[in-house]
Amino acid sequence: MKILIVGSGGREHAIAASVAKSPKAEEIFCAPGNAGIAALATCVPIGALEFEKLAEFVKEKEIDLTIVGMDDPLAGGIVDYFEKESLRIFGPNQAAAVLESSKAFSKDLMKKYNIPTAAYENFENAGDALAYIETAKMPIVLKADGLALGKGVLICNTKEEAREGVKTIMQDKKFGMAGNKMVVEEFMTGREVSVLSFVDGKTIRIMSSSQDHKRAEDGDKGLNTGGMGTFSPSPFYTKEVDEFCRKHIYQPTVDAMAAEGRPFKGIIFFGLMLTEDGPKVLEYNARFGDPEAQVVLPRMKNDMLEVAEACIDGTLDQIELEFEDNAAVCVVLASEGYPVKYEKGYEIEGLSCFEGKEGYYCFHAGTKFDGNHKIVTNGGRVLGITAKGATLKEARENAYKASEWVEFGNKYMRHDIGKAIDEA
Repeated sequence: MKILIVGSGGREHAIAASVAKSPKAEEIFCAPGNAGIAALATCVPIGALEFEKLAEFVKEKEIDLTIVGMDDPLAGGIVDYFEKESLRIFGPNQAAAVLESSKAFSKDLMKKYNIPTAAYENFENAGDALAYIETAKMPIVLKADGLALGKGVLICNTKEEAREGVKTIMQDKKFGMAGNKMVVEEFMTGREVSVLSFVDGKTIRIMSSSQDHKRAEDGDKGLNTGGMGTFSPSPFYTKEVDEFCRKHIYQPTVDAMAAEGRPFKGIIFFGLMLTEDGPKVLEYNARFGDPEAQVVLPRMKNDMLEVAEACIDGTLDQIELEFEDNAAVCVVLASEGYPVKYEKGYEIEGLSCFEGKEGYYCFHAGTKFDGNHKIVTNGGRVLGITAKGATLKEARENAYKASEWVEFGNKYMRHDIGKAIDEA
């Protein structure tokens, strides 16, 4: 099979690495890709939102399957476009991708179908939101309705912070059109857990759990980012939690989407909060998480292409997912100043250290080749250093050891990824 992966980050590199293990994978392409993905696939300079060019490329190269990694093209309708052109593609169509692209939709869906989540209100007018905040209990959570690169969520501890948050999202439009509508949500406390799943419209198969670290600084301080690191599995995701979620969250979500005439085929990412009242849904994503994919996919035993095709064909009930009985930890190496302001173009040294080392991965997120065939930084999140271990503690030690193999100007990382492991 010839495969095209759409995207350019660490998630897409992890997908490419998983696809490359399949005996079915004859040739892999990635649009637009990055310097790391180029070692596994032929990168082509087509943007993820250039649907017509992507479709033309697929026809020209006679590509058998396209896998979409990013949220924007899914929300924009790439699956609908490809299906009209009779091209095989893995991911939800636009009607189903709304599960992520509109937080207001997903909250209303959960309310209608009794799926556990935080209490909330939706607002389209800043004045109404400000009036509501004056009587609301603090802390409170403000969420831009649309896609905001994982940064459109503000946790406000005081009314003053909440007023400023409404201004940021709805009036100053810091997150663009995503802030035209806003969700104001009850603040939940507990452990966060991420659970990825494959879905074929009716059947759902759950992957191994993981836990992300969103804040930029140690101790979960600083601004929200796209993710500074993650580990899998989560020791807090117990058998009891799994049983509850399968019964009250996972299958009910798939059934709810089907009942709404929006059958979901692809990946559903469940962001969960393990509260005193039981697990509740924080958010849905309609694709692999990043960096969650960087610790979950390396542990998956299944053939990625077989599972993706089963989702498309509606035969996922014939597949049981299997994961290695081990652990993985990912430490993100970022550019100093991320997620606000940072410099690019620094040469990355030490990448060859990962060659031939079993259980160690260097997933490229923000990299490119300069004019002299050197790999340089090209983003806020630069690399995802992932390592396996027999236990989470061993995987964490291995990941931090491997993070020292790589150097570049303004290299920055958190030093407490997976620290919660010690408390489990």
